[in-house]
Amino acid sequence: MRKSVLDERHRELGSKLDGDTWNDMAVPWNYSTDPYEEIAVMRTRAGLFDVSGLRVKHVKGPDAEAVVDHLVTCNCKAMKVGQAAIGSELNDQGHIVDDVMISRDGPQHFRLTHGEGATPENLAASAEGKDVSIEVDQDTHVVSLQGPRSLAVLDARSDANLADLEYFHHTPCKLFSKDVIIGRGGYSGERGYEIYCSAADAVFLWDSILESGRSEGVMPCSWTALDLSRVEAALLFFPFDMPQGDTTPWEINYHWSVSENGDYRGKAALMAAKGKERFTQAGILVRHTESMEIGDRIYMDGKDVGRVNSPAYSMYLMQSIALVHLDKPAAAMGTALEVESGGKRYKANVVPTPFFDPMRLRTYGIK
Repeated sequence: MRKSVLDERHRELGSKLDGDTWNDMAVPWNYSTDPYEEIAVMRTRAGLFDVSGLRVKHVKGPDAEAVVDHLVTCNCKAMKVGQAAIGSELNDQGHIVDDVMISRDGPQHFRLTHGEGATPENLAASAEGKDVSIEVDQDTHVVSLQGPRSLAVLDARSDANLADLEYFHHTPCKLFSKDVIIGRGGYSGERGYEIYCSAADAVFLWDSILESGRSEGVMPCSWTALDLSRVEAALLFFPFDMPQGDTTPWEINYHWSVSENGDYRGKAALMAAKGKERFTQAGILVRHTESMEIGDRIYMDGKDVGRVNSPAYSMYLMQSIALVHLDKPAAAMGTALEVESGGKRYKANVVPTPFFDPMRLRTYGIK
């Protein structure tokens, strides 16, 4: 088991750290505060999350670019130092086996942040015979400040110009006099920043952000709040939104993560699968006052046309929502559906996503 050095802080906030683990790390699924209150604070002010459960690897050396470009579907060769991108990682059959954030820290240095998928095995295979070193980073911790007041809290305490830091860009800097890397991004549907720091500095930075952000209303937020907010923002989570095990990027609207260039693993199979999608990623609004359940079946005119992958009842939106997979004929906007949950059927409709901030202006449309 991996441990976050922030565990004691989580316990002080009411987490027992005894729920499901993620990436072999106990995470604070709940605090003593209401996760719906946490979301409201994060959406109107700012919320602080510990996302150190992410795994971090460094790929360095003359062949680093070629190795990473072979690992993921995005065009890593086009990335400049200080840029980041999300890439789908495939097996030889063109199926998604992990999603990875790739950050270019130097001409021959890439930092990979990933979840519970096949990255370790695939990366080792891509690096075989190449002039690279792969470093598993067990020290780095990641805290994420999300919300409209996040810039005001961090910019005054950093020696970087965070106001001009663009979405999915990052910079090394000092924050509260500690060496960190700050990237603009997150998993909330809000303007936010992810702070990569050493384990030795994580508790100090957590405390300092909360103390200095008190006047801005900053609040520590649980993983339940993070999961609810990412569903509101229609952000997919591997493997929960790709439960079939043989999902292609085409089937989850991940076309933007696929480069026509490069020779990444599974490319030939992926290109052959284009236009042969079995289903499509969609969002539905359910006429019910509670969340649906993962795996609930979806019907159109009595026919089984899909399943629920990521459901939530959003108190912020006052709606029961879900990220789903649907047969393509059932995925048109406004299509009337029924969801079977707990032995009952509830009326639903296909709606645009994201459910919250449909044009994603809060995330990246505001400089």
